[in-house]
Amino acid sequence: MKNLMKLLAVLLITVSAATVNAQTLKFGHIDLQALVQVMPERTAAEAEYNKFQGELEEILGEMQQDLQTKYGEFEQMGQEVSQIKRDAKVTEIQEIQQRIQNYQVTAQQQMNQKQNELLGPVFEKAENAIAEVAKEKGLIYVFDSGQGNRTILYKSNQSLDILPLVKAKLGIQ
Repeated sequence: MKNLMKLLAVLLITVSAATVNAQTLKFGHIDLQALVQVMPERTAAEAEYNKFQGELEEILGEMQQDLQTKYGEFEQMGQEVSQIKRDAKVTEIQEIQQRIQNYQVTAQQQMNQKQNELLGPVFEKAENAIAEVAKEKGLIYVFDSGQGNRTILYKSNQSLDILPLVKAKLGIQ
């Protein structure tokens, strides 16, 4: 009987401890995109990205202008121009079109790479600040509650919105 009482006491303590632990689990949420939008580093990264994009578009514009010039030359060819010259001009126009297509693919890859290069550190800084705040607040999970994020099916009022805390940590008003 004494062993049964001891076993019940140990079981009661274990269940009580588990209940207390379950009640102290804390979750948080943040709109990561909203945080990144207000970070001054994002503004600088975006300005540099736009400058880079403008340079690429300028080159593309020059290529397209060259194509229009060649196409205009082709249209101005009279009927007296030999088929060889016509074929040569068509080939030249097709080569320029192919270069433009290749350039567009390469430019898109370069823009994606530049965006990752510029915004990667911004997101890393945001995620580090989120981690620090989460540790300070004793959170076990922080969910991204952004508008495009559809993984959160329910958010309790007990979930802590850490956006204001992370903004304060980063010195953002």
